[in-house]
Amino acid sequence: MTVPPEPAGLSDHRTLRRALATFATGVTVVTVGGQTPHGMTANSFTAVSLDPPLVLVCVDRDALMHRALREAGQFGVSVLAGHQEAVARHFADRRRPLGHDQFDVADWLAGGHTGAPLLVGAAAHFECELWRAYDGGDHTIFLGRLMGLQRHTADGALLFVHGGFRQLDRAPSEVAT
Repeated sequence: MTVPPEPAGLSDHRTLRRALATFATGVTVVTVGGQTPHGMTANSFTAVSLDPPLVLVCVDRDALMHRALREAGQFGVSVLAGHQEAVARHFADRRRPLGHDQFDVADWLAGGHTGAPLLVGAAAHFECELWRAYDGGDHTIFLGRLMGLQRHTADGALLFVHGGFRQLDRAPSEVAT
C-alpha cells in the first residue's frame, strides 16, 4: 500500500497558522476561581450541544490554565464585547501578574455557580462544570456542561482574524430558526 504524501503546509507551523487564521472567531476570557484565580484569553471556544447544554474550550497543555482548569473542575467564560481588546491582550500576555492581581485590569464579579471571575462589560457569561476532557494533540479539549449563562448586550463583539483583533460594530439581526 502506498502512503499518500502529506499535503503541502501541514508540517510548516507558520503556513498552517496563517491558513487557520482566515477563520474569524470570537474572543473570550476563560477563568477559574478559588484561592488562586486564573484567566486566559481563548478564541477556541464553541457551542457543542443544546441537550445537554455543552460548550468547549481548547487549552494548550503547557498553559497555566490547563492545570488550573483540571484542578478547579469548573470554569467561567466571558465572551468579550468589541470594546474589550485591551482586556483580551492583557489575559493573553504571559508576563501579566498571576493570582488575584491579574484581574486588576478590569471590573469583574464572582460567578454565582462557579465563583470564577466574570468580566464586567462582556457580551455574555457562561459558567460550566468540567464534563469531559479529550486529547487534542498539543491541546486538551475541555467540554463544559453549562450551569448558568447571561447575555448582557446586543452590542458588537470582539473578533480575531488574520492574527489581529477586529470589532463587529453591532450584533446582526437574529435569524429565526
